[in-house]
Amino acid sequence: MTESDALRPSASSPIRGDNLEGVSATTLWTLHNRGTEAKRPDGLIKDPLAAELFDAIEYDYSKFGRPSQSHALRALSFDTQARVYLATHPRTAIVALAEGLQTSFWRLGGEKSTAQFTWYSVDLPPVIELRSALLPQNERIVTLAQSALDLSWMDRVDASGGAFITAEGLLMYLQPEESLGLIEACAKRFPGGQMMFDSIPHWFSKRTLQGLKLSDRYVAPPMPFALTADEGEALTSIPGVVAAVDIPLHPGRGIWKLVNAKRLDRGFLRRTRPSMTLLQFG
Repeated sequence: MTESDALRPSASSPIRGDNLEGVSATTLWTLHNRGTEAKRPDGLIKDPLAAELFDAIEYDYSKFGRPSQSHALRALSFDTQARVYLATHPRTAIVALAEGLQTSFWRLGGEKSTAQFTWYSVDLPPVIELRSALLPQNERIVTLAQSALDLSWMDRVDASGGAFITAEGLLMYLQPEESLGLIEACAKRFPGGQMMFDSIPHWFSKRTLQGLKLSDRYVAPPMPFALTADEGEALTSIPGVVAAVDIPLHPGRGIWKLVNAKRLDRGFLRRTRPSMTLLQFG
């Protein structure tokens, strides 16, 4: 990690994360999993900035339960698809909707002088405030403190070099009509671009609507929007979406090596697993 990657001086003493509530607080849940994984000697994700960020925020992470590989593996899958798009669109706009405390910009080399893409970080004001206090500043990052559903963010995006839009850990927290409407709006506004998002299965959505406890002290927010892998691939029915591809989860350790194994990915297991979908806009 270079000097420019280090956390900002204001992070020299712990900053409390208690001001994040509701869905915004889930960014600390994902940071718990990514930061813990990044700190492991055998960690699957190389993300020293996430590890520092995890330590810099004073928060009772234990209420999220035991750390999991899930969010680190999800992040790696998003990184892979972003790199594929960047290979043919080096000057693209990468729009991170509801970015939370993700550190994808640095994992993708955005701080390097050779980088040409522009990064748009879209999230609610309390999250943006925490990002601004802790993470390094960079001229390639455009910060937009607003809801992803406030489509005025589109007016700020220069998509002349392409557009790669991520909704990592976002759509499941929206109502179905909001999620599908956001996808349709992106397809209409960014022809030739791509959008990637992750989904939860229907059974998991129902559990969150009933009150899913991650521990005795934390109940996950409701997640009303769910898609199976096949339903994600059927989103070509949305105007402007010309292709929809199910993206496998990056392989992990132990049982996580079997996630999305092709020989098992059928029938009941395919219908009940989480999924990630990559959309191509025409």
